[in-house]
Amino acid sequence: MKALIDLILQFGVLNKQQTDFILSKAKTLDIKKDEYFSEAGKVPKHVGFVLEGVFRFCYYNNKGDEVTNYFVDEGNFVVDNEKFESQIVASEYIQAVTDCKILAFSKKEWDDISNTIVGFEMIKSNVVKKCLTLAMERRSPLVSEDASTRYLSFIQNFPSLVNRIPLSFVASYLGITQQSLSRIRRNIR
Repeated sequence: MKALIDLILQFGVLNKQQTDFILSKAKTLDIKKDEYFSEAGKVPKHVGFVLEGVFRFCYYNNKGDEVTNYFVDEGNFVVDNEKFESQIVASEYIQAVTDCKILAFSKKEWDDISNTIVGFEMIKSNVVKKCLTLAMERRSPLVSEDASTRYLSFIQNFPSLVNRIPLSFVASYLGITQQSLSRIRRNIR
């Protein structure tokens, strides 16, 4: 919970009463590996702050192949923000890659915080901007790079995720087959 408050306080000044109010609106959820936090075709119900674990954003392309777009881990918000705020149907899945623990806020609770704490809309906007920037940095790399370079970049940019994510998800994120990834990993060692 301290990590959530520390993140929020990077973008504004809040007193103890206000931070306690924010925490009072959160509920802790455990999401098991492979369960969905949000599903394509459904309206997102919660915004979550990741306390433990890794999530992935994914979708199915027009060939029916599963494509991993990016990963979110501890200390970050997990939400399809545009769809959550507008309360419209999501086009991506948000799936737990590991067992996860989050602080979750429903739309009503999230709005209650904004309506009660003066200036929270601006704080929320800046937090979302930071998380979206992080998500864009974590978005799957350009296919114009060769597969080995993409994998080496993944290792360099996300060292804490390398051993926590199944190879099939890493391969999907890199836009290559799992067999190609295995070959690349063998050649790098």
